[in-house]
Amino acid sequence: MTPDIIATIYAYTAVGVGVILAAAGLGSAIGWGLICAKTIEGIARQPELRPQLMTNMFIFAGLMESFPFIILAFAMWFVLANPFVGALSAALGAG
Repeated sequence: MTPDIIATIYAYTAVGVGVILAAAGLGSAIGWGLICAKTIEGIARQPELRPQLMTNMFIFAGLMESFPFIILAFAMWFVLANPFVGALSAALGAG
């Protein structure tokens, strides 16, 4: 297996991980914005429900915040234990 192929796989993996992390960050930011906007809208409509709405907002915001961390874990797996290199070596060794 030539070093050029391995370097190409690592380069494509780095680009893919960058795109994945950017999409996760953008999705989380949009989610945060929607959660906060709808909470403020609900408080403006019914101020007496503020405690319940704030509690719900923080619960859903915590769930929204966990998404990029899960994606980060997968991205680190792709970067540090690149499964594509092993798959390529197995495919070339079998062929």
